[in-house]
Amino acid sequence: MKVLLAMMSHETNTFSPVPTDITRFGGGRQPLQGDAALNMIRGTGTTMAGLLDAAEQAGASVKTSIAASAPPSGPVLEDAYRYITDTICADAKGCDAILLELHGAMVTQSIEDGEGALLKRLRDENPNIPIAVGLDMHTNLYPAMVDNATVIAGFHTYPHVDMYETGQRVGKVLFQSLAGGVTPVMASGNARMLPHVMRQGTDDFPNKELQARCVELEQDGALLVSLFTGFPHADIYNAGLSVVVVTDNDKVKAKEIVDELLEMAWAERKKFVYEPVPLQDSIAAGQAAAEKSGDGPVILLDHYDNTASGGTMDTTEVLREILNQGLQDVAAFGIYDPQAVDLMAAAGVGNTVTVTLGAKFQMDALDVQSEPLQVTGNVKTISDGRFTIKGPMSTGSTMNMGTTVVLDTGKVQIIVISRHVEPYDLGCFSSLGIDPLHKTYLMLKSRIHYRATYRSIAKEIVECAGVGVCTSDYSQLDFKNVRRPIFPLDDLESNSYKEVVED
Repeated sequence: MKVLLAMMSHETNTFSPVPTDITRFGGGRQPLQGDAALNMIRGTGTTMAGLLDAAEQAGASVKTSIAASAPPSGPVLEDAYRYITDTICADAKGCDAILLELHGAMVTQSIEDGEGALLKRLRDENPNIPIAVGLDMHTNLYPAMVDNATVIAGFHTYPHVDMYETGQRVGKVLFQSLAGGVTPVMASGNARMLPHVMRQGTDDFPNKELQARCVELEQDGALLVSLFTGFPHADIYNAGLSVVVVTDNDKVKAKEIVDELLEMAWAERKKFVYEPVPLQDSIAAGQAAAEKSGDGPVILLDHYDNTASGGTMDTTEVLREILNQGLQDVAAFGIYDPQAVDLMAAAGVGNTVTVTLGAKFQMDALDVQSEPLQVTGNVKTISDGRFTIKGPMSTGSTMNMGTTVVLDTGKVQIIVISRHVEPYDLGCFSSLGIDPLHKTYLMLKSRIHYRATYRSIAKEIVECAGVGVCTSDYSQLDFKNVRRPIFPLDDLESNSYKEVVED
Protein backbone atom coordinates (compact mmCIF):
# COMPACT_ATOMS: atom_id res chain seq x y z
CA MET A 1 0.00 0.00 0.00
CA LYS A 2 1.37 3.40 -1.01
CA VAL A 3 0.25 6.44 0.98
CA LEU A 4 0.92 10.11 0.33
CA LEU A 5 2.17 12.26 3.22
CA ALA A 6 2.04 16.06 2.98
CA MET A 7 1.78 19.26 5.01
CA MET A 8 0.10 22.56 4.14
CA SER A 9 -0.12 24.66 7.28
CA HIS A 10 -0.95 28.32 7.72
CA GLU A 11 -3.11 30.24 10.19
CA THR A 12 -4.24 33.36 8.37
CA ASN A 13 -4.83 36.61 10.21
CA THR A 14 -6.82 38.58 7.65
CA PHE A 15 -6.00 41.80 9.53
CA SER A 16 -2.24 41.21 9.29
CA PRO A 17 -0.06 43.21 6.88
CA VAL A 18 2.67 40.53 6.87
CA PRO A 19 2.75 38.97 3.36
CA THR A 20 2.58 35.20 2.92
CA ASP A 21 4.58 34.14 -0.13
CA ILE A 22 5.96 30.72 -0.99
CA THR A 23 9.30 31.28 0.75
CA ARG A 24 7.50 31.88 4.05
CA PHE A 25 6.39 28.24 3.85
CA GLY A 26 10.00 27.09 3.68
CA GLY A 27 11.78 29.25 6.23
CA GLY A 28 12.97 31.75 3.63
CA ARG A 29 13.22 29.32 0.72
CA GLN A 30 11.05 26.91 -1.27
CA PRO A 31 9.34 24.34 0.99
CA LEU A 32 11.12 21.00 1.22
CA GLN A 33 9.81 18.04 -0.75
CA GLY A 34 10.45 14.32 -1.00
CA ASP A 35 13.23 12.81 1.08
CA ALA A 36 14.38 16.24 2.31
CA ALA A 37 10.91 16.88 3.76
CA LEU A 38 10.78 13.37 5.24
CA ASN A 39 14.15 13.80 6.94
CA MET A 40 13.13 17.19 8.32
CA ILE A 41 10.01 15.91 10.08
CA ARG A 42 11.02 12.40 11.11
CA GLY A 43 11.38 12.08 14.87
CA THR A 44 9.82 15.48 15.62
CA GLY A 45 6.80 16.28 17.76
CA THR A 46 4.69 17.33 14.77
CA THR A 47 1.41 16.09 13.33
CA MET A 48 3.16 15.09 10.12
CA ALA A 49 5.61 12.94 12.10
CA GLY A 50 2.71 11.28 13.90
CA LEU A 51 1.06 10.50 10.57
CA LEU A 52 4.35 9.13 9.25
CA ASP A 53 4.79 6.78 12.18
CA ALA A 54 1.18 5.62 11.95
CA ALA A 55 1.73 4.75 8.28
CA GLU A 56 4.96 2.89 8.91
CA GLN A 57 3.46 1.05 11.87
CA ALA A 58 0.72 -0.15 9.50
CA GLY A 59 3.32 -1.38 7.02
CA ALA A 60 2.51 1.21 4.35
CA SER A 61 4.99 2.55 1.84
CA VAL A 62 5.19 6.33 2.32
CA LYS A 63 5.55 8.80 -0.53
CA THR A 64 6.42 12.23 0.89
CA SER A 65 5.14 15.22 -1.05
CA ILE A 66 5.73 18.68 0.44
CA ALA A 67 6.22 20.00 3.96
CA ALA A 68 4.91 23.56 3.66
CA SER A 69 4.43 25.40 6.96
CA ALA A 70 4.42 29.16 7.38
CA PRO A 71 4.17 31.27 10.54
CA PRO A 72 0.78 32.98 10.81
CA SER A 73 0.48 36.14 8.71
CA GLY A 74 -1.77 37.77 6.13
CA PRO A 75 -3.72 35.99 3.36
CA VAL A 76 -1.70 33.48 1.35
CA LEU A 77 -0.61 34.74 -2.06
CA GLU A 78 -2.33 32.98 -4.95
CA ASP A 79 0.85 31.67 -6.56
CA ALA A 80 2.02 30.19 -3.25
CA TYR A 81 -1.28 28.41 -2.69
CA ARG A 82 -1.33 27.15 -6.26
CA TYR A 83 2.25 25.84 -6.01
CA ILE A 84 1.57 23.89 -2.80
CA THR A 85 -1.79 22.46 -3.86
CA ASP A 86 -0.58 21.58 -7.36
CA THR A 87 2.33 19.70 -5.82
CA ILE A 88 0.13 17.72 -3.42
CA CYS A 89 -2.45 16.86 -6.08
CA ALA A 90 0.18 15.76 -8.60
CA ASP A 91 1.90 13.58 -6.02
CA ALA A 92 -1.41 11.95 -4.99
CA LYS A 93 -1.73 10.17 -8.32
CA GLY A 94 -1.23 6.43 -7.94
CA CYS A 95 -1.48 6.46 -4.14
CA ASP A 96 -3.88 4.33 -2.08
CA ALA A 97 -4.45 6.85 0.75
CA ILE A 98 -3.58 10.43 1.66
CA LEU A 99 -2.32 11.67 5.05
CA LEU A 100 -2.39 15.44 5.49
CA GLU A 101 -1.22 17.86 8.16
CA LEU A 102 -3.31 20.94 7.53
CA HIS A 103 -4.04 23.86 9.82
CA GLY A 104 -7.70 24.59 9.29
CA ALA A 105 -7.55 28.39 9.20
CA MET A 106 -5.87 29.12 5.86
CA VAL A 107 -7.28 32.02 3.86
CA THR A 108 -5.90 32.97 0.47
CA GLN A 109 -6.33 36.18 -1.49
CA SER A 110 -9.47 34.69 -3.07
CA ILE A 111 -10.55 31.68 -0.93
CA GLU A 112 -11.87 31.73 2.64
CA ASP A 113 -11.34 27.98 3.10
CA GLY A 114 -7.95 27.01 1.69
CA GLU A 115 -8.02 23.54 3.21
CA GLY A 116 -11.54 22.74 2.02
CA ALA A 117 -10.64 23.79 -1.52
CA LEU A 118 -7.60 21.48 -1.50
CA LEU A 119 -9.61 18.56 -0.10
CA LYS A 120 -12.39 19.03 -2.66
CA ARG A 121 -9.85 19.01 -5.48
CA LEU A 122 -8.21 15.87 -4.11
CA ARG A 123 -11.61 14.21 -3.80
CA ASP A 124 -12.67 15.24 -7.31
CA GLU A 125 -9.44 13.86 -8.77
CA ASN A 126 -9.42 10.74 -6.56
CA PRO A 127 -13.09 9.88 -5.84
CA ASN A 128 -12.50 6.77 -3.75
CA ILE A 129 -9.21 7.50 -2.00
CA PRO A 130 -9.25 7.59 1.84
CA ILE A 131 -8.02 10.92 3.26
CA ALA A 132 -6.92 11.50 6.87
CA VAL A 133 -6.50 15.05 8.09
CA GLY A 134 -4.87 16.40 11.24
CA LEU A 135 -5.98 19.93 12.12
CA ASP A 136 -5.00 22.66 14.57
CA MET A 137 -7.35 23.55 17.44
CA HIS A 138 -7.81 26.99 15.83
CA THR A 139 -9.52 25.56 12.78
CA ASN A 140 -12.34 27.63 11.33
CA LEU A 141 -14.38 24.70 10.07
CA TYR A 142 -16.10 24.72 6.66
CA PRO A 143 -18.35 21.96 5.26
CA ALA A 144 -15.89 21.23 2.43
CA MET A 145 -13.33 19.98 4.95
CA VAL A 146 -15.72 17.39 6.40
CA ASP A 147 -17.42 16.49 3.11
CA ASN A 148 -14.15 15.61 1.37
CA ALA A 149 -12.13 13.93 4.13
CA THR A 150 -12.50 10.40 5.46
CA VAL A 151 -11.38 11.12 9.03
CA ILE A 152 -10.43 14.35 10.84
CA ALA A 153 -8.80 14.97 14.21
CA GLY A 154 -7.68 18.11 16.00
CA PHE A 155 -5.42 18.93 18.93
CA HIS A 156 -6.71 18.50 22.48
CA THR A 157 -4.17 20.91 23.99
CA TYR A 158 -3.31 24.59 23.81
CA PRO A 159 -0.36 25.12 24.01
CA HIS A 160 -0.27 22.42 21.35
CA VAL A 161 1.83 19.73 23.01
CA ASP A 162 -0.12 16.86 21.41
CA MET A 163 0.59 17.56 17.74
CA TYR A 164 2.39 14.24 17.25
CA GLU A 165 -0.34 12.38 19.13
CA THR A 166 -2.99 13.97 16.90
CA GLY A 167 -1.24 12.61 13.81
CA GLN A 168 -1.11 9.20 15.47
CA ARG A 169 -4.81 9.31 16.42
CA VAL A 170 -6.15 10.17 13.00
CA GLY A 171 -3.64 8.01 11.14
CA LYS A 172 -4.42 4.89 13.17
CA VAL A 173 -8.16 5.26 12.59
CA LEU A 174 -7.61 5.54 8.84
CA PHE A 175 -5.48 2.39 8.77
CA GLN A 176 -8.00 0.56 10.96
CA SER A 177 -10.63 1.40 8.38
CA LEU A 178 -8.41 0.23 5.51
CA ALA A 179 -7.96 -3.07 7.34
CA GLY A 180 -11.72 -3.43 7.70
CA GLY A 181 -11.72 -2.95 11.45
CA VAL A 182 -13.95 0.15 11.53
CA THR A 183 -16.25 2.10 9.23
CA PRO A 184 -15.69 5.77 10.03
CA VAL A 185 -18.54 8.25 9.64
CA MET A 186 -18.41 11.92 10.58
CA ALA A 187 -20.74 14.58 11.93
CA SER A 188 -19.93 18.23 12.52
CA GLY A 189 -21.44 21.52 13.65
CA ASN A 190 -20.56 25.00 14.83
CA ALA A 191 -21.77 27.61 17.26
CA ARG A 192 -22.00 31.34 16.61
CA MET A 193 -19.24 32.37 18.98
CA LEU A 194 -15.75 33.83 18.61
CA PRO A 195 -13.76 32.72 21.68
CA HIS A 196 -10.93 35.12 22.51
CA VAL A 197 -7.57 33.41 21.97
CA MET A 198 -6.42 34.58 25.41
CA ARG A 199 -9.25 32.53 26.91
CA GLN A 200 -8.68 29.39 24.84
CA GLY A 201 -5.85 27.82 26.85
CA THR A 202 -6.45 24.26 27.99
CA ASP A 203 -5.11 25.10 31.44
CA ASP A 204 -8.19 27.26 31.89
CA PHE A 205 -11.94 26.86 32.24
CA PRO A 206 -13.89 26.22 30.05
CA ASN A 207 -11.63 24.83 27.31
CA LYS A 208 -9.88 22.55 29.81
CA GLU A 209 -13.19 20.87 30.60
CA LEU A 210 -14.32 20.79 26.97
CA GLN A 211 -11.15 19.10 25.78
CA ALA A 212 -11.22 16.68 28.71
CA ARG A 213 -14.73 15.68 27.64
CA CYS A 214 -13.45 15.09 24.10
CA VAL A 215 -10.80 12.73 25.44
CA GLU A 216 -13.36 10.98 27.64
CA LEU A 217 -15.70 10.44 24.69
CA GLU A 218 -12.89 8.91 22.66
CA GLN A 219 -12.14 6.57 25.54
CA ASP A 220 -15.83 5.66 25.70
CA GLY A 221 -15.98 4.46 22.09
CA ALA A 222 -16.03 7.39 19.69
CA LEU A 223 -13.16 7.07 17.22
CA LEU A 224 -12.18 10.75 17.14
CA VAL A 225 -13.68 13.77 18.92
CA SER A 226 -12.36 17.27 18.19
CA LEU A 227 -13.54 20.62 19.48
CA PHE A 228 -12.03 23.53 17.57
CA THR A 229 -12.04 26.83 19.43
CA GLY A 230 -11.47 28.62 16.11
CA PHE A 231 -9.29 31.53 15.08
CA PRO A 232 -11.13 34.83 15.58
CA HIS A 233 -8.61 37.04 13.74
CA ALA A 234 -9.86 35.71 10.43
CA ASP A 235 -12.66 37.90 9.16
CA ILE A 236 -14.38 35.10 7.24
CA TYR A 237 -17.92 33.78 7.34
CA ASN A 238 -17.35 30.55 9.29
CA ALA A 239 -14.85 31.79 11.86
CA GLY A 240 -15.57 30.43 15.32
CA LEU A 241 -16.04 27.38 17.50
CA SER A 242 -16.91 24.02 15.95
CA VAL A 243 -16.90 20.26 16.57
CA VAL A 244 -16.12 17.21 14.40
CA VAL A 245 -16.87 13.68 15.61
CA VAL A 246 -15.91 10.38 13.97
CA THR A 247 -17.69 7.18 15.05
CA ASP A 248 -17.71 3.59 13.85
CA ASN A 249 -20.68 3.61 11.49
CA ASP A 250 -22.97 5.47 13.91
CA LYS A 251 -23.93 8.83 12.44
CA VAL A 252 -26.67 9.37 15.03
CA LYS A 253 -24.21 8.97 17.91
CA ALA A 254 -21.73 11.27 16.19
CA LYS A 255 -24.37 14.00 15.89
CA GLU A 256 -25.40 13.55 19.53
CA ILE A 257 -21.82 14.13 20.63
CA VAL A 258 -21.52 17.20 18.39
CA ASP A 259 -24.64 18.69 19.98
CA GLU A 260 -23.48 17.88 23.51
CA LEU A 261 -20.14 19.64 23.07
CA LEU A 262 -21.56 22.66 21.28
CA GLU A 263 -24.16 23.12 24.03
CA MET A 264 -21.43 22.83 26.69
CA ALA A 265 -19.39 25.52 24.94
CA TRP A 266 -22.39 27.78 24.35
CA ALA A 267 -23.43 27.59 28.01
CA GLU A 268 -19.99 28.92 29.02
CA ARG A 269 -19.52 31.38 26.14
CA LYS A 270 -19.06 34.37 28.48
CA LYS A 271 -16.04 32.64 30.02
CA PHE A 272 -14.36 32.82 26.60
CA VAL A 273 -14.42 36.65 26.72
CA TYR A 274 -11.16 38.45 27.57
CA GLU A 275 -10.99 41.88 29.20
CA PRO A 276 -7.64 43.71 28.80
CA VAL A 277 -6.27 46.26 31.29
CA PRO A 278 -4.31 49.47 30.54
CA LEU A 279 -0.64 48.94 29.66
CA GLN A 280 0.78 51.32 32.29
CA ASP A 281 -1.10 49.43 35.00
CA SER A 282 0.20 46.09 33.74
CA ILE A 283 3.86 47.15 33.78
CA ALA A 284 3.42 48.65 37.24
CA ALA A 285 1.87 45.35 38.37
CA GLY A 286 4.90 43.58 36.96
CA GLN A 287 7.20 45.72 39.08
CA ALA A 288 5.15 44.95 42.17
CA ALA A 289 5.28 41.23 41.38
CA ALA A 290 9.07 41.32 41.07
CA GLU A 291 9.36 42.67 44.61
CA LYS A 292 7.52 39.69 46.06
CA SER A 293 9.42 36.73 47.46
CA GLY A 294 9.86 33.67 45.29
CA ASP A 295 11.97 32.41 42.45
CA GLY A 296 11.68 32.78 38.73
CA PRO A 297 11.13 35.67 36.35
CA VAL A 298 8.04 37.82 36.05
CA ILE A 299 6.62 37.23 32.58
CA LEU A 300 5.45 40.40 30.81
CA LEU A 301 3.23 39.12 28.02
CA ASP A 302 3.05 41.37 24.95
CA HIS A 303 0.05 39.46 23.63
CA TYR A 304 -1.28 42.01 21.13
CA ASP A 305 1.72 41.32 18.87
CA ASN A 306 2.21 37.57 18.74
CA THR A 307 3.57 36.28 15.45
CA ALA A 308 1.87 32.90 16.05
CA SER A 309 -1.43 34.74 15.60
CA GLY A 310 -0.24 36.78 12.64
CA GLY A 311 1.32 39.71 14.49
CA THR A 312 4.00 41.86 12.87
CA MET A 313 6.20 41.25 15.94
CA ASP A 314 7.63 44.73 15.57
CA THR A 315 5.33 46.88 17.70
CA THR A 316 7.24 48.67 20.45
CA GLU A 317 4.69 49.88 23.00
CA VAL A 318 5.23 47.26 25.69
CA LEU A 319 9.02 47.50 25.40
CA ARG A 320 8.76 51.30 25.48
CA GLU A 321 6.74 51.22 28.70
CA ILE A 322 9.24 48.80 30.26
CA LEU A 323 11.99 51.33 29.51
CA ASN A 324 9.86 54.29 30.62
CA GLN A 325 9.11 52.72 34.01
CA GLY A 326 12.77 51.84 34.52
CA LEU A 327 12.52 48.08 34.89
CA GLN A 328 15.90 46.40 35.27
CA ASP A 329 17.29 42.96 34.48
CA VAL A 330 14.88 42.38 31.61
CA ALA A 331 15.27 40.07 28.61
CA ALA A 332 12.83 40.88 25.83
CA PHE A 333 11.88 38.52 23.00
CA GLY A 334 11.68 40.09 20.72
CA ILE A 335 11.50 42.65 17.98
CA TYR A 336 11.38 41.60 14.33
CA ASP A 337 13.56 44.11 12.47
CA PRO A 338 15.93 42.72 9.82
CA GLN A 339 17.21 46.21 8.99
CA ALA A 340 18.27 46.85 12.58
CA VAL A 341 19.83 43.37 12.73
CA ASP A 342 21.98 44.19 9.70
CA LEU A 343 23.10 47.50 11.20
CA MET A 344 24.04 45.94 14.54
CA ALA A 345 25.73 42.95 12.93
CA ALA A 346 27.82 45.33 10.85
CA ALA A 347 28.82 47.23 14.01
CA GLY A 348 30.01 43.99 15.63
CA VAL A 349 29.98 42.46 19.09
CA GLY A 350 31.14 44.76 21.87
CA ASN A 351 30.32 48.00 20.09
CA THR A 352 27.79 50.60 21.16
CA VAL A 353 25.09 51.47 18.64
CA THR A 354 21.99 53.63 18.44
CA VAL A 355 19.23 52.05 16.37
CA THR A 356 15.59 52.73 15.63
CA LEU A 357 13.63 49.57 16.29
CA GLY A 358 10.31 48.34 15.01
CA ALA A 359 7.12 49.84 13.59
CA LYS A 360 8.10 49.02 10.02
CA PHE A 361 4.67 47.61 9.10
CA GLN A 362 1.64 49.78 8.40
CA MET A 363 -1.30 48.03 10.07
CA ASP A 364 -4.21 49.27 7.98
CA ALA A 365 -6.69 47.25 10.04
CA LEU A 366 -5.98 49.38 13.13
CA ASP A 367 -6.62 53.05 13.85
CA VAL A 368 -3.69 53.16 16.30
CA GLN A 369 -0.20 52.49 14.91
CA SER A 370 2.99 51.55 16.66
CA GLU A 371 5.80 54.09 16.90
CA PRO A 372 9.50 53.41 16.20
CA LEU A 373 11.69 53.18 19.31
CA GLN A 374 15.21 54.62 19.37
CA VAL A 375 17.52 52.63 21.63
CA THR A 376 21.20 52.86 22.48
CA GLY A 377 23.02 49.79 23.69
CA ASN A 378 25.91 47.38 23.38
CA VAL A 379 25.88 44.62 20.77
CA LYS A 380 26.21 41.66 23.10
CA THR A 381 25.60 38.68 20.81
CA ILE A 382 25.29 37.95 17.09
CA SER A 383 23.88 34.54 16.16
CA ASP A 384 22.58 32.65 13.13
CA GLY A 385 19.44 32.14 15.24
CA ARG A 386 19.15 28.37 14.80
CA PHE A 387 18.72 25.81 17.57
CA THR A 388 16.97 22.50 18.23
CA ILE A 389 13.72 22.82 20.18
CA LYS A 390 13.74 20.84 23.43
CA GLY A 391 9.99 20.99 23.87
CA PRO A 392 7.51 19.96 25.01
CA MET A 393 6.09 21.76 21.96
CA SER A 394 7.50 20.82 18.51
CA THR A 395 10.22 18.79 20.22
CA GLY A 396 13.17 18.01 17.99
CA SER A 397 12.29 20.56 15.32
CA THR A 398 14.67 23.36 14.38
CA MET A 399 13.84 26.90 15.44
CA ASN A 400 15.14 29.39 12.90
CA MET A 401 15.06 32.97 14.14
CA GLY A 402 17.23 34.17 11.27
CA THR A 403 20.26 36.31 12.03
CA THR A 404 19.70 37.45 15.59
CA VAL A 405 21.28 40.16 17.71
CA VAL A 406 21.11 40.81 21.45
CA LEU A 407 21.22 44.54 22.17
CA ASP A 408 22.01 45.32 25.82
CA THR A 409 20.89 48.73 27.09
CA GLY A 410 22.27 48.02 30.57
CA LYS A 411 18.79 47.40 31.92
CA VAL A 412 17.12 45.49 29.10
CA GLN A 413 18.55 42.86 26.78
CA ILE A 414 16.54 43.18 23.58
CA ILE A 415 16.56 40.22 21.20
CA VAL A 416 16.17 41.48 17.63
CA ILE A 417 15.35 38.83 15.04
CA SER A 418 15.09 38.64 11.27
CA ARG A 419 12.46 35.87 10.98
CA HIS A 420 9.02 35.74 12.56
CA VAL A 421 9.04 33.17 15.38
CA GLU A 422 7.17 32.86 18.67
CA PRO A 423 9.22 32.36 21.87
CA TYR A 424 7.59 29.14 23.07
CA ASP A 425 10.90 27.41 23.84
CA LEU A 426 13.57 28.34 26.40
CA GLY A 427 16.14 28.07 23.63
CA CYS A 428 15.01 31.45 22.32
CA PHE A 429 17.05 32.83 25.23
CA SER A 430 19.52 30.11 26.17
CA SER A 431 20.82 29.70 22.62
CA LEU A 432 21.86 33.37 22.83
CA GLY A 433 23.67 33.04 26.16
CA ILE A 434 20.79 34.36 28.29
CA ASP A 435 19.58 32.26 31.22
CA PRO A 436 15.82 32.91 31.32
CA LEU A 437 15.43 31.30 34.74
CA HIS A 438 17.59 33.95 36.38
CA LYS A 439 16.24 37.15 34.86
CA THR A 440 13.99 39.39 36.92
CA TYR A 441 11.68 39.92 33.94
CA LEU A 442 11.07 38.23 30.61
CA MET A 443 9.06 40.10 27.98
CA LEU A 444 7.47 37.64 25.56
CA LYS A 445 5.53 38.39 22.39
CA SER A 446 3.23 35.44 22.93
CA ARG A 447 -0.34 34.61 23.89
CA ILE A 448 -0.77 31.02 25.08
CA HIS A 449 2.04 28.91 23.61
CA TYR A 450 4.59 30.36 26.05
CA ARG A 451 2.88 28.31 28.75
CA ALA A 452 4.40 25.11 27.37
CA THR A 453 7.76 25.98 28.94
CA TYR A 454 7.61 29.35 30.70
CA ARG A 455 4.57 29.02 32.92
CA SER A 456 6.26 26.50 35.21
CA ILE A 457 9.30 28.74 35.76
CA ALA A 458 7.48 32.07 36.20
CA LYS A 459 7.08 33.84 39.51
CA GLU A 460 4.07 35.64 38.06
CA ILE A 461 2.55 36.32 34.65
CA VAL A 462 1.35 39.82 33.74
CA GLU A 463 -0.62 40.25 30.51
CA CYS A 464 0.24 43.50 28.72
CA ALA A 465 -2.05 45.06 26.13
CA GLY A 466 0.19 46.88 23.67
CA VAL A 467 -0.55 47.50 20.01
CA GLY A 468 -0.98 44.94 17.24
CA VAL A 469 -3.23 43.02 14.91
CA CYS A 470 -3.56 40.27 17.53
CA THR A 471 -5.45 42.69 19.72
CA SER A 472 -7.72 41.05 22.27
CA ASP A 473 -10.06 44.02 22.04
CA TYR A 474 -12.50 43.09 19.27
CA SER A 475 -13.75 46.69 19.14
CA GLN A 476 -10.42 47.64 17.52
CA LEU A 477 -11.17 45.40 14.52
CA ASP A 478 -13.71 45.94 11.76
CA PHE A 479 -15.40 42.58 11.17
CA LYS A 480 -17.13 42.74 7.78
CA ASN A 481 -17.41 39.13 6.62
CA VAL A 482 -18.03 36.99 9.70
CA ARG A 483 -21.60 35.67 9.99
CA ARG A 484 -23.89 37.72 12.19
CA PRO A 485 -25.17 37.62 14.81
CA ILE A 486 -22.23 36.11 16.64
CA PHE A 487 -21.14 36.28 20.28
CA PRO A 488 -19.54 38.44 21.68
CA LEU A 489 -19.78 40.88 18.76
CA ASP A 490 -23.52 40.64 19.31
CA ASP A 491 -25.41 40.30 22.57
CA LEU A 492 -26.86 36.81 22.39
CA GLU A 493 -28.78 35.46 25.39
CA SER A 494 -30.18 32.30 23.80
CA ASN A 495 -30.17 29.18 25.98
CA SER A 496 -29.08 26.92 23.12
CA TYR A 497 -26.62 27.38 20.29
CA LYS A 498 -29.36 26.10 17.96
CA GLU A 499 -31.63 29.05 18.73
CA VAL A 500 -29.32 31.60 17.11
CA VAL A 501 -30.25 32.20 13.50
CA GLU A 502 -28.73 34.34 10.78
CA ASP A 503 -30.01 37.88 10.36
